Amino acid sequence: MALDPLFDFTGKVVLVTGGSRGLGYQMVKALAARGANVVIASRKLEACELVADEVRALGREALAVSAHVGKWDACDELVQAAYDKFGKLDILINNAGMSPACPSHELSEALFDSILNLNLKGPFRLASQVAHRMREGEGGSIINISSIASLHPLPGVVPYGSAKSGLNSMSVSLAREYGPKVRVNTIAAGPFLTDIADAWTPEAREQQNNSMGRPGNPEEIVTAALMLASPASSFTTGALIRVDGGA
Repeated sequence: MALDPLFDFTGKVVLVTGGSRGLGYQMVKALAARGANVVIASRKLEACELVADEVRALGREALAVSAHVGKWDACDELVQAAYDKFGKLDILINNAGMSPACPSHELSEALFDSILNLNLKGPFRLASQVAHRMREGEGGSIINISSIASLHPLPGVVPYGSAKSGLNSMSVSLAREYGPKVRVNTIAAGPFLTDIADAWTPEAREQQNNSMGRPGNPEEIVTAALMLASPASSFTTGALIRVDGGA
């Protein structure tokens, strides 16, 4: 298909964490369809390989990597694997996350640490290491997937909302630290019908208390991600875009 020059990612290399399902999967497909080669990372290698096969079927190159991106060593190994395969990264999408609900007074230290590791510690490690390499090379774009819970704090998910608030702040700081060659932006996602919605009530899967009156379909994350990833958005950095149905 003919590609819009504003959204032509031919020759670009993208790393998407949590790329085997949900919002990450949608972003992988959209970028590959527009010419990008993709590194797909998640805990389950088999799931990543299935998505990598879809990318290859589009005529792109793909690398599937099993990585627990809440751990710094795993983050470093993931970055090195991407550079060993492609020699560069043009776009990093920190999408992996977890948001288990638990009364705050019952939360264990281990679960607290796991939530912060996956939602803040790991994204910091990946973003800082990739930003450094991007700045030494031709530059690039980093997109951190946050949550509306970072802006509208909710009960029962306090560590998650706190970690995502930290992610928002981190994006602005890194944008200042590694600019102008590296752009760092944030998408604050609202309720989406990903696998997390399996635990919702039937009513919640149909209706939400937002301006659109409904949860989002996973593919509705795509346009915001493409805009921030595109080199045409060269004057957009340190920004936070809400894709939340008007929460």
